Parts: sequence; structure tokens; C-alpha cells
Amino acid sequence: MTSFLGVAVAALSAAALVAGCSSSQTDTAAPTAGSTAPSSSTVAGDITVFAAASLKSTFTELGERFKTDNPGTNVTFSFAGSSDLVTQLTGGAPADVFASADEKNMTKAKDAGLVAGTPVDFASNTLTIVTPPGNPKGIKTFADLAQPDTAVVVCAPQVPCGSATKTVEQATGVTLAPVSEESAVTDVLGKIISSQADAGLVYVTDAAAAGGKVTAVPFPESSGAVNTYPIALLKDSKNTATAQKFLDLVTGPDGQKVLKAAGFAAP
Repeated sequence: MTSFLGVAVAALSAAALVAGCSSSQTDTAAPTAGSTAPSSSTVAGDITVFAAASLKSTFTELGERFKTDNPGTNVTFSFAGSSDLVTQLTGGAPADVFASADEKNMTKAKDAGLVAGTPVDFASNTLTIVTPPGNPKGIKTFADLAQPDTAVVVCAPQVPCGSATKTVEQATGVTLAPVSEESAVTDVLGKIISSQADAGLVYVTDAAAAGGKVTAVPFPESSGAVNTYPIALLKDSKNTATAQKFLDLVTGPDGQKVLKAAGFAAP
């Protein structure tokens, strides 16, 4: 009897051991094909975001929110004209995310093999005329910018805001003779704020951000030159998980709310 009981206890113990091992293996096993692996919402580390100059205010705000929501992360921004950013990226500048003010410069980045996956359109923007406060020259239309006694500042043609300006010129038959062509829309705005010119062409979001420092003069022809903003991960990113989460913030409800409040339209 004693021998029989010993054998039975040993058998039960072995069965329990096998069951425990089986349960442990099930808990840690890799997901099978077609299943979804549990993903951690925790990200960490630094990322660098190259973004169009017109995104400086909104992206700075979103960067601070991102760091607050994701302790242990840090977002460094490089803001400039989209064409300049592409030049820097093709020259080997390290970055994790690229946000362009137009699709043309994003295409350049894609063609250069810099982009991972498919870019996502997240906003759009249109031009407006800005003048020093009070509109001293009394500018009312796009055609008024071509008056010989009006000093106008625009973006360079390769910059998205400059390309949009050329589109309006072609559509209206009005040819401008700018006194300066700038490499970023913020530089155009700066010259108007400092009264170095009578008028400039910037995005509606830049005019809104400047507040009373400028007077905005909308013109209907701007609707024919809308710029769509795409954002993408970059192939050489060293922190794709954190970069993707920032991209998700920009394209998600919270990011879209911030962009809308700044005057950006839906893509």
C-alpha cells in the first residue's frame, strides 16, 4: 500500500510540473502568423524631426506635449524651407521624421531613397498677402502687388510657398517683381514685421500667428494654389518606435486639433 501511494503521489507531482511548464510556455510564446503581438505603449530616447518652417509653432507645441505624455523621450526640431531640408537630408543630415510643406519636396526625398513606407498627408495651407500694420499702401488685390512703387517679398520658387506664388501668377497673368526671394516663409514674414517691404506672400497660418504685427489681405486666387503637407518616417532613423509615435500624434485627433487651431485646413 505504501509503495502504491508513493507512486501515485509521484505521478501527480509530475503531472503538475508538466502543466506548470506548459502554462509558462504558453504565456511567453511568440504570436503565430496572423495574430497580433501585444505592443508596449512605452517609448523612449531622442528623435530629430525636420519640419517646414510654417510648422514651427504647432510642432513645437506638439513636441512639448509628446515629451510630457512620453517621459524619457526628447524631440529635437530643425525648421527650414522644405527644399533646404531635403538638401540637408540628401547630404547625410541625420533625422527620424520629415514633414514637408508640399508633396513635391516629399517626392524628392522619396526619390532619393530617404523615406520609409508611405508618407501621410496631415494638413493643407493657402497663401495670403501680409502688409505692415494698417496696410499703408492700401493693397486690396493680388494685382496690386505688381504696382511699380510696391516693394514685395516672396519665397524663392523652389520653396513651397514660392511655388504656390508662381502658380497664382500663372493663373492670374500677374507677374511680380519681388525685391527679395526668401528661403523660408518665416523669413518673408520677418521682413514685413520689420517693415522692410510693403507686402509679402505667406501662409494664412503665419499671418494668424503674427497677430497685430501684420495686416492680412486675403485674395480669392489663393484657393487655386493649396499646398498639402505630408509627413514620413525616414529610413535611417535610429529610433523608429518613438518616431512613429510622434507621427501618430501629428496625424491623430490631438495633433489635428492643434493644427486646426493654428489655421491649417484638412489635407
